[in-house]
Amino acid sequence: MPYEPYMKELIKKVETTRSARIQAAKEGKHFPRLSEADGMKLMKEFHPDYKEGTKRQLAVGPSKGKVVPNELADILEAKSSLNSGTVDLSRIDYDVDVLVIGGGGAGSAAALVAQEHGARVLIATKLRHGDANTMMAEGGIQAADKPNDSPPIHFLDAIGGGHFSNDPQLVKTLTHDAPSVIQWLEHLGVMFDKDPDGTMRTLHGGGTARKRMHSAGDMTGAEIMRTLRDEVRNRTDIQVIEFAPALELFTDHEGRCAGAILFNFETEKYTVVRAKTTILATGGLGRLHIQGFPTTNHYGATADGLVLAYRAGASLCFLEATQFHPTGVIFPEQNIGLLITEKVRGAGAQLLNADGEQFVYPLETRDVESSAIIRECSERNKGIRTPTGRFGVWLDSPMIEVLKGPGTVARDFPAKYRQFGRHGIDISKEPMLIYPTLHYQNGGITINSQAETEVPNLYAAGEVAGGIHGINRLMGNSLLDITVFGRIAGKSAAEKAKQTQPGEITLQHVQKFHEELKKAGVGDGRISPILLPDYVGKIG
Repeated sequence: MPYEPYMKELIKKVETTRSARIQAAKEGKHFPRLSEADGMKLMKEFHPDYKEGTKRQLAVGPSKGKVVPNELADILEAKSSLNSGTVDLSRIDYDVDVLVIGGGGAGSAAALVAQEHGARVLIATKLRHGDANTMMAEGGIQAADKPNDSPPIHFLDAIGGGHFSNDPQLVKTLTHDAPSVIQWLEHLGVMFDKDPDGTMRTLHGGGTARKRMHSAGDMTGAEIMRTLRDEVRNRTDIQVIEFAPALELFTDHEGRCAGAILFNFETEKYTVVRAKTTILATGGLGRLHIQGFPTTNHYGATADGLVLAYRAGASLCFLEATQFHPTGVIFPEQNIGLLITEKVRGAGAQLLNADGEQFVYPLETRDVESSAIIRECSERNKGIRTPTGRFGVWLDSPMIEVLKGPGTVARDFPAKYRQFGRHGIDISKEPMLIYPTLHYQNGGITINSQAETEVPNLYAAGEVAGGIHGINRLMGNSLLDITVFGRIAGKSAAEKAKQTQPGEITLQHVQKFHEELKKAGVGDGRISPILLPDYVGKIG
């Protein structure tokens, strides 16, 4: 679906202002950045997190009283499909040292390291191994490994990006381990972008003081996932069960996590897994479609890990803040919600309104950038209307061709170049039309720097864990997060398994949670985890 004639007329305004903007960029003149105070003011007026009536306090559980989005509260305050009489718990199908729930980047990294520390490992994943948000991550992975950079500078960027809300110890761990993670990934076979002399190419991301974004084209997450998945599959002593989401965790009589019950999508049978330690790596909540926003997330991102951990007694943090990526596709209709990596703006593309005017510095933090776009399309009435009545702004990707040389867009952003090309749009010559899209679960299960949750023998890594990014994450820190804390969780769980013998597995914590729901008068008629989004009746 090429741009409509009226949209092509509006593109002429973009082209009219382009030469002056390119000249300014060459001279190092940039649209002024907002101060922290002005950025917060903008967010409070326009960011979806601050919209009234979209959140509520939790009435039950270890985080009772905390505010979360209504869509998440609905599944946290819901009943399990299981009770103690549903399944024969005396029949153990798998008995392992470490159970990893989730087969994305964090789960795969955890499994590899746990196996290296002598553990018998089982990965249970909802869909195929690798069907995860890791695959959807495009732009890059941060690491301070250049002479002009350092982990402390990276630390300051990450803390500032989270508006100083992050857990400092977790950020210290994240940034300190980053250079060694890049080396580890390259050793496993990840093919990062490099200059002819072998030096890794790095770019800026929003909110970064140094160029530390390592990438593999605009498919960095897919390249990392390819490598981790292949490595897991090449180790015969790591078992993988696909299409088998966890329905509930097990605890023993001491309240320690002791494994999980799985549901096989193909056979529709239950599988009982007893484990000395368990790692949750189930990803985020994008498919809950907070406030009706489209999402960049994969089909299985339905917050299962949050539900299971919460019932078992783990507290949650920072879930009042949800990350909306500023540049999601809003046209053509077939690609709505698709991520346009921040790397495009790092390469020189600017955001412009219907009059061809730049209205925001292109590398503000994601929450500030999103707020500015929403303001342009609402209060200022300078958004570009799509044929279906949506609104967006231009991302002027042709600027990259002038600043970086002909052929750069097709070379550095091959996936997006092809995806738009299928619809008759050449993004090396025509700008993209974008609008914020639901992207990331900023918060999650409370962990410490060893990836331990508050439930004994239960660990969490990746997007399901909270505290690392505070209320806002910088680009490139998610692929870093999953590998840093995935590896830590794998080591911690394997070492703890050597000292642990689980007791009799039970679902007593589920029964206790049901009693809490009844006492609070919430949760009737709702069942969770929901496992897959329900789009029946929502199409058209």
